[in-house]
Amino acid sequence: MARTPAELAGARPEPPFEITFDGRPVTALPGQTIAAALWGAGILAWRTTRHGGRPRGAFCGIGQCFDCLATVNGQRNRRACLVPARPGDTVTTQEGHGHADLAV
Repeated sequence: MARTPAELAGARPEPPFEITFDGRPVTALPGQTIAAALWGAGILAWRTTRHGGRPRGAFCGIGQCFDCLATVNGQRNRRACLVPARPGDTVTTQEGHGHADLAV
């Protein structure tokens, strides 16, 4: 009888948990980043650009490009590809650079 990769490695993963994205429940797995959990739920964009409001999501996946910025638990400009998902996290779409409320 064939065994799964997790069984072969002797892994004992913890159960999935829930985060929310713009009020919608999203299932996340232990060890996933916010971006990975959103991708897994079919959500490909969670930020809009300053000029034109074009959708953005993960691009490089290693924290270098800043396209994946999101607001996580009220903190703006979090790189979703680097932030580990935690049970109960609240992720919201970030508009532009996340500083619209600051005087320019």
